[in-house]
Amino acid sequence: MSITNEFYRTRAEEARRDARAATLDNVRERHLTAAAAWDAMADRGERTERERVKTEARKAAAHAEAAAADPLSPAPPRPLPGEDDADPD
Repeated sequence: MSITNEFYRTRAEEARRDARAATLDNVRERHLTAAAAWDAMADRGERTERERVKTEARKAAAHAEAAAADPLSPAPPRPLPGEDDADPD
């Protein structure tokens, strides 16, 4: 979890704590709304991090595959339809 997401989670918990301590309904609701917003930001950040990791892994795999292929060597010839791989001798 990134520092930003930890900050968001901490702020959400603080808002929930403030909501529990509030004596006025409108103040309690304001803190609960804030907690929900902080949680949503943390969720979105975590989802973004997961997708970034997946994207980086896909790019690394594609790069490794491209590096393994030698673009200067010709592709091996494919047999013509109906040709047999068996030795005619």
